[in-house]
Amino acid sequence: MGISRPSRPVLLTASAAAGTLLFTALTPGGASAEPAPRPVIRDEAPLDSPDRAARAPESAADRALDDSAGAALAAKGRGYPREQRLAAVPKNPADKSIKLGLTPYHAIAPRLNKIQGIGDRVSVEIAGRSAGGHDLYLVTVTAPESARETARQEKMRDRIENAPAAAAKDKALKSAYKAPVFINNNIHGNEWEGTDAALKLIEKLAKAKDTRTRELLARHRLYFNVTMNPDGRIAGTRENANGFDLNRDFITGTQSETRAVRQIAIDKQPAMMLDLHGYVNGTLIEPTTPPHGENYEYDLFLKNSYANALGMEKAVNGLGYTEQKDGVLPAVIPFRDQQEGWDDWPPIFTPQYMPFHGAVAAHTIEFPMQVNNEEYDSQPAAELRRRSAINVDIAGAAMKATLDYARGHRTSLIADQIEVFRRGAAGAKPVEISEETVPGVPGIGPEDVYTTDFPRAYVIPAGKRQRSAAATARLVDHLLANDVRVRRATRDFRLGTKSYEKGSYVVDMRQPKRGIANVILADGRDISDKVSAMYDISGWSLGRLWGASVVSARKGDPAAVPSRAVGSAARVGYVAPRGNLRLRLDDPREVAALNSLTAKGVSVRRAADGGSVVVPGSARRAARDAAKKYDVAFSATEARGKDVVRRTRVAAAVTPGELFALREMNFDVLPVSTAVLNAGFDWRKADVLFVSSGLDRAKLKPAARKRLDAFLAGGGGFVGRGAGGAALNEAAGLLPVTAVQGNGDANGVVRVRNAGGSVAGSGSGYGFVYAPMWFTGLGDGVRVEQAYAGGKPLVSGHWRADSSGAGGPADAAGEASVVSGARGSTKVVLFGTEPLFRGHPKGVFAQVGRALFGVR
Repeated sequence: MGISRPSRPVLLTASAAAGTLLFTALTPGGASAEPAPRPVIRDEAPLDSPDRAARAPESAADRALDDSAGAALAAKGRGYPREQRLAAVPKNPADKSIKLGLTPYHAIAPRLNKIQGIGDRVSVEIAGRSAGGHDLYLVTVTAPESARETARQEKMRDRIENAPAAAAKDKALKSAYKAPVFINNNIHGNEWEGTDAALKLIEKLAKAKDTRTRELLARHRLYFNVTMNPDGRIAGTRENANGFDLNRDFITGTQSETRAVRQIAIDKQPAMMLDLHGYVNGTLIEPTTPPHGENYEYDLFLKNSYANALGMEKAVNGLGYTEQKDGVLPAVIPFRDQQEGWDDWPPIFTPQYMPFHGAVAAHTIEFPMQVNNEEYDSQPAAELRRRSAINVDIAGAAMKATLDYARGHRTSLIADQIEVFRRGAAGAKPVEISEETVPGVPGIGPEDVYTTDFPRAYVIPAGKRQRSAAATARLVDHLLANDVRVRRATRDFRLGTKSYEKGSYVVDMRQPKRGIANVILADGRDISDKVSAMYDISGWSLGRLWGASVVSARKGDPAAVPSRAVGSAARVGYVAPRGNLRLRLDDPREVAALNSLTAKGVSVRRAADGGSVVVPGSARRAARDAAKKYDVAFSATEARGKDVVRRTRVAAAVTPGELFALREMNFDVLPVSTAVLNAGFDWRKADVLFVSSGLDRAKLKPAARKRLDAFLAGGGGFVGRGAGGAALNEAAGLLPVTAVQGNGDANGVVRVRNAGGSVAGSGSGYGFVYAPMWFTGLGDGVRVEQAYAGGKPLVSGHWRADSSGAGGPADAAGEASVVSGARGSTKVVLFGTEPLFRGHPKGVFAQVGRALFGVR
């Protein structure tokens, strides 16, 4: 069975909402012990107060989705330094950093301006803007370069990625290339200290005159994202102004901050990176416990990450802090010291995303002394400042140790990065890790081995086999934004055993960044039997969940397909020149287009098929505007439609991610919660109520409960999701169903059967679950809109029965996942799936849109 691990005596479990981790000690040699049950706490907290609801402004979706506010990294024709006078930021005495004795956001720009004046090593650029409109400062520290030398460095960087076989033999490149190192700070806004450690290190590097520093900067470029989350830094929140945890957003890229870092990864191509967090005592240093991401070259990653972790551990422990004197425990390396619970499986975290762009060492660092959440409010300022100072020290030690590793291993880091891209371009088989393939890393066992069998290509079909042109375009543009090469067929073709139409997109998997292509397009894997607990989501296939058709081609030669490389997807916006117009509602863009038309007073009617609407030919001009803005197609129809679709105003007790999705679909949304309703909510402003969390009828004051009940009895529609929606449905006596809660720790991509009605339509046959739910005991008039597939509904993710043997996928198989019905004049839809989760199931968003229109 392989090598045992007596050295892994700790189980790690996570409390993502609090930003902390809980350790449960196991007895020595107890690697097989069952983990203690843990509470399931979503990272997306409900909008449960008027203040929190107000933090997500109506314009947030538009602003965060506006790429024009993104990275301004290009500086063609310029060398280094690239000094830039940063604009002053108004002083904010309410900045939460101040109480901790740390640098408030408004003080960062003046400090960086001062540091740039020290010498010729430090440059500052604006990498993008936060959801709240704050600049993201990217600092480059390197020895001065002429414009000619900078151009030479860029050519070498390009050669490493795009001609890796040649780069591997290029002695001049290996000698002259400046290895890039990236340090990302403050991704969680209330984990502050990485920013201050980075500022101290940048200033020290700017001033240092010693030989080691000169040599380091002559042979490396060091990049510092000073604060990735200025919104949260100022407000003292984990999330950005949209309420998003940015360290869950990397595969979907819904937020401007994550898109900025994605572009840094592509443009700067770091060989090493750190992501600074808090708070785990002792300091936690990746690499992690199993399961390990199956799509990157883990042998190269583990080799460097483990060695660098040892150096960071030595540096952190060498600071001299102790438990007795300071309350600081020794550092922990999860791969070596823990059994499970802190995995590097999903590509949603910064260090798990960066390897797809060439990082061969990437680390989350959790410094030890908690200063956020309840500690921030309960501890005296002096104690908080003592703790923060320790954290700054420890973050700085981790940074300096990483630079020492880069300096001492520059040649092998470059060679390993080249090898990552070479394997992708050559279609090489991934290397399984073992003590032979990764010498120097002890304790590798079969539980650590995760690789994948890459297909020869993926095809995203056009024509008859295309599910949604709008979804296809979005998926292709997302692939391109992640630096995946995509080609479009110029003629009909055959690949493997199947034929495809002209205009289909082809992703040849023999390309340098095959890993991220597979992450986006593959089904993923069911890992339920591999570990008992996961840190976060375990399944995410955008190929199945974004609404496009995706076909995996195991055989054939995609290079022989007549095609051309594309830099963007073909536009799909179209309006038929004559007659009435039909708009399908299969995609969030189509729902947004419909909402834009109803906002203009266009008389849109429901089509007989339940899954589309009819727009009168007289509104062709408005349709053209919508087609251009939302890139959707209006086809010709002779139908006149049935009932009028009216503008739908939504009172929403939801998570920030759901609020963001509703506004992306252009709904008028009023965030509500128990507190908001108790404060006196005017129900005349709403047509429907959507509840997933943050609204408990039992906690409403009598007057607020009476107003809610009157709204529902008066014909106000209701859409519920998950436990929160089901609880309100039961408390209000609406649909006669029994809601069954599955294992709350389960999540992933599931197969579903759509009933073809007005909510789920024909659908893609896939959905997403997180703490899945299903409905039994269906009373009269309850319609099943969608059900979990029979047999084994889980496609990829982690879903097993709970300790009692219940709540697993076998119990859900064949049961109703989405139901609808009415009680009197109140129309109701209940979801047991997660149709709006973090941008992962974009192709399912429209089900919620159709449900909201349907209960209006």
